[in-house]
Formats: sequence, structure tokens, C-alpha cells
Amino acid sequence: MKRTLAMAGAALTALGLLVGCSGSDDAGAGSTTLSVAALEGGYGREMYTQVIDAYKAKHPDLDVTLQISKSIEDEISPNMKAGRFPDVVVLGQGRKAALTETLIKDKAIEDLTPVLQTTVPGESTTVADKLTAGIVGNLNTDPYGDGKTFLLPMYYAPTGLFYNKGLFEQNGWAVPATWDEMWALGDTAKAKGISLFTYPTAGYLDSYFFALLAGVGGEEFYTQVMTYQQDVWKTPQARQVLDITTKLLSYAAPTTVGYANEQDFTKNQQSILDNKALFMPNGTWIVGEMKDAPRADGFAWGLTPLPAVTAGSKRYLTTSVESVWIPSGAKNKDAAKDFVAYLYSDEAAKIFAASNAIQPVKGIATSVPAENADFYELYEDADVSALVGGFASTAPVEGVDIKGTLFDTANSIISGDKTEDQWQAALQDASEKLRQAGK
Repeated sequence: MKRTLAMAGAALTALGLLVGCSGSDDAGAGSTTLSVAALEGGYGREMYTQVIDAYKAKHPDLDVTLQISKSIEDEISPNMKAGRFPDVVVLGQGRKAALTETLIKDKAIEDLTPVLQTTVPGESTTVADKLTAGIVGNLNTDPYGDGKTFLLPMYYAPTGLFYNKGLFEQNGWAVPATWDEMWALGDTAKAKGISLFTYPTAGYLDSYFFALLAGVGGEEFYTQVMTYQQDVWKTPQARQVLDITTKLLSYAAPTTVGYANEQDFTKNQQSILDNKALFMPNGTWIVGEMKDAPRADGFAWGLTPLPAVTAGSKRYLTTSVESVWIPSGAKNKDAAKDFVAYLYSDEAAKIFAASNAIQPVKGIATSVPAENADFYELYEDADVSALVGGFASTAPVEGVDIKGTLFDTANSIISGDKTEDQWQAALQDASEKLRQAGK
């Protein structure tokens, strides 16, 4: 990305995780076992196995174990509560379990600033020199704002509205550039029995809302919302965000809420492949995640930023960043730091890219698979800016989950169980409580 990323921190949701004491550092070279825990996301698990095998080939005296799962938090948390920590964890912020956020709050993550100045194993370049400008040195990587990096960005992906380019070509439809054009398309599609919008689960609305907040009020307003400025949800801009969203949800596919759960979310994604819905918020991992799913004739993935509020105004792409970190309680910190540095090697980057996991490494665009190349080219549009962020961290407030209030309420708006006024009031209440907690 050539432009500066707008960054904000992630909201903290306490899990009551008990942080165990740090064990001894690396064991002897012949007896070290490095344990790696990773979330199995849309990129799959094979790439981790291949990277570990490549690393082990260079370190025959080192054993590396991999624990990977779609619910990795549930699997490693019991051991972590007992003081048994993995050495390396690949798990970003924004997950419902909020494990990464909890360890940030408890200051239980190792300082990785020295890793930035480490020469990538087998190469002559440091980790810092390989990374895309602006991807570190923000609240996402430096959560305490003290200039120290505790989380390194592993993959980055533009998120936005995904659609079937083939369907648009077959019908001669233009991708809406403004919200007025979006509503007109929604009416046209409805006449053909196609819904305008769906989402896998309401949590996927994070990328949608962050981009919309910036689109309506600019990056300054976006930052005000993320940092809980007093009465920010009473502003005209905030109301406009909810007005647009409420109208968009009125065009949602009727099956959206019923499938918007961890078991059935792929059925909502399938509705795009089946031409039952036009747009859904998602990230580039969707290509790999649904690669074996059936699809309509002529199907081709497309990605667009949210429409502009007014013609010609700035549009935003929320950029998803997944992180790698080392628990403070890890036993083999030195070996872990060397392995983390290796993850940014050309060798590792090539393996990751083959699974569509694109790292924020200079020159990586040449490794982006053809099906994803168009997605990353959106950053070259002068009218499009990238956002990486989320809500700023505060002390936890019992009963307050502003992300849940903002995103999950969409289900209740579609079902009619809540009104837009109730939504706005709940957001105002949650924001004010977090503002007080952040003082």
C-alpha cells in the first residue's frame, strides 16, 4: 500500500484469563521443541505445515509442533491458564473470544521490537526493511503507544463488498459508485428475485462499518468513534451511518439471519455463488474458503469498496491484518523469535502466497495469485484509502461490548426486534461508558 494506513486499536473484552509465570528460556539446542499455535482461517492449514517443514530442514536439531484449529482459543486457553503457553501464536484481534486482546490488556505478550531489526534467517535484510511502509508503528502493532512493537502483521487483505462479476456482466449492470446507485440496483435486482445484500455473520460487518464511518464523516470522524468521543453517536454523521445501514438491511436476503452463525455462515456466502444475493462483506480469503463450492455459470469474484456518500468523494477499504505474537510465558522465546523472523523470508512468503495468504512484504504483489490480483490493485485507485483498525482499548466495562452492539444488532434490525432509534441509543450508552473507562 502506498498511502498511509489509518490505524486504531482493538476493543478489549476480558476473559478472566489467568496469566501463568514465564518458564525457563530455550532449552539446549538438541532438546528444544518449539510449539506453534495458529488459527485455521480461510487460508487453510497446509501452508503452516509446509512453512514448518521448510524451517525444520534448516534446523535439524529443532522440533516444531503445530496446533491449528478453527477455534484455537478454546484449545490453548486451558493450558495457558495453567501456565503452559505455546511459543508462537498466529491469531489476530477482533475474534469473539478476544484472547489476543486479553493478553494485551494483561501485558502478557513479549516485546518483539528487537525482531524488527533481526536479519531474516537465510537472507541479508532485516524484518523491518522487508515490511510495507506504515504497517507497523500503530496501535494495532504497538498497543500501548510506547513505540514498542508487540504484534507483528502476518497477512493483510482488503475487505469490502464481494460480488459475482459474471452476473453483473450478464445483466449489463454497473457496480454502484454511490449509495443512490446502490438503492436503484437493489430495486432492479429485487424484480429478478435477487437480494441486494447478505453477510456471513453479523461480525463480518466490522469491515463494512469502519469503511462507512470514514466514508460518511472522514477519517477524523472515524477516529472519534473509535476513541469514544463524548456524544459521538448523537451526531448527524452517526445517524447517517445508521440510516444507510438500516436501509441496506431492508434489502437483505431473507435467509441471512437464520444462517448467520458459526455452523451455517457458508450458506450465506453460497448465496453469492448461486446468484441469490449481490453483495456481501468479506475478505480475500473467501476465494480459498469457497474454492470447492458449486457456483453459477460464468462466476468470477469481484471486490468493490463501499459506495461513496456523494459522487466523487473518498471511498475506503477496511484492511484486515492478522498478527503473530509470542506470549510472555513462552518457554522458548529465543527460538520463537528466530522462527517469527523466518516467517518473513522469501521462502515462507512464497508458501503463504500460494494459499492466498498475502503478507505485508515489499514486492509481494508479484506473488499474488491472478484471481486475487485485482483485489490488491484497488489500493492503487487515488479515490480509495485503506483503513486498518478497530475500537481503542480501555479498561473492560462489565456488560459492555460495543462491537457486539454495533455489529450484532443488525440481526435484530432485519428481524424487526429492534428499531434504529434503539440501536443508536444503545451505541451512545456503550460509547459513553467506554469513554469514562478510558479516562
